[in-house]
Amino acid sequence: MIDPLYVASGFGVGLLVGLTGVGGGSLMTPLLILLFGIHPSTAVGTDLLYAAATKTGGSLVHGWSRSIHWPAVFRLACGSIPASILTIVVLWQLQLGGSAQSSLVNLVLSFALVLTALSLIFRKSIMERYRQRLEGVDERTTMIATVLTGAALGVLVSISSVGAGAVGVTALLLLYPRLPMARIVGSDIAHAVPLTLVAGAGHWALGSVDWHLMGVLLMGSLPGIVVGSYSAVRVPEQVLRVTLAAVLIVVAGKMASAELHLPLSVAATTANVTH
Repeated sequence: MIDPLYVASGFGVGLLVGLTGVGGGSLMTPLLILLFGIHPSTAVGTDLLYAAATKTGGSLVHGWSRSIHWPAVFRLACGSIPASILTIVVLWQLQLGGSAQSSLVNLVLSFALVLTALSLIFRKSIMERYRQRLEGVDERTTMIATVLTGAALGVLVSISSVGAGAVGVTALLLLYPRLPMARIVGSDIAHAVPLTLVAGAGHWALGSVDWHLMGVLLMGSLPGIVVGSYSAVRVPEQVLRVTLAAVLIVVAGKMASAELHLPLSVAATTANVTH
């Protein structure tokens, strides 16, 4: 059956993906875990393929608007795709249990969101302080740093579905300070398409994808991301930055609350087993 709440959630997340470049893992994964009670491994695997589909639509719109910096996309992919494949192989060998994977998702997600939110809130002061140094970096150094950043994103995204949006936007802001926010967002979305597709295919092979759930989410997210991507080039940069930071802080708070309640739930479970 089609749950309207899933459709509405997909539309809201898709809208934010198109508008800010964030949402695939940073919003949908905790939403599925905290609000809908989906198992963490299933939430991660489903969200990766969901993000690949939604960001494909977003990248097409950004490409039509010419708001994608393709050299940055190619460099990120050169690092992220091999790293993603290697990470999936390692996860398959380790065979982490549900509780271990849940802790990993919460830890990586909370840290990435807080770090990115802070960097976006103070982006203006950071750029004012380091702009000359960043603009003076030679092309070869920028290329190497972009490939290494892509490798780090490949690991993060493959483990927890986080990084293709939140961390990626921040990295591009630092690596390419001359690019406007709309092109940063467009480039980040374009890079996320092959990365989430490869990582999602790996989780599919591991058996952690709910195809019905993904289909319902896509019913709402595809229209949402088209609307968001179309509006991104028309929204002032400051509005995009503040919106992105606010979304990340809210989600980080939700994940932190989940971590605080985790010991209580474990204690309750232990007490029930004892009695």
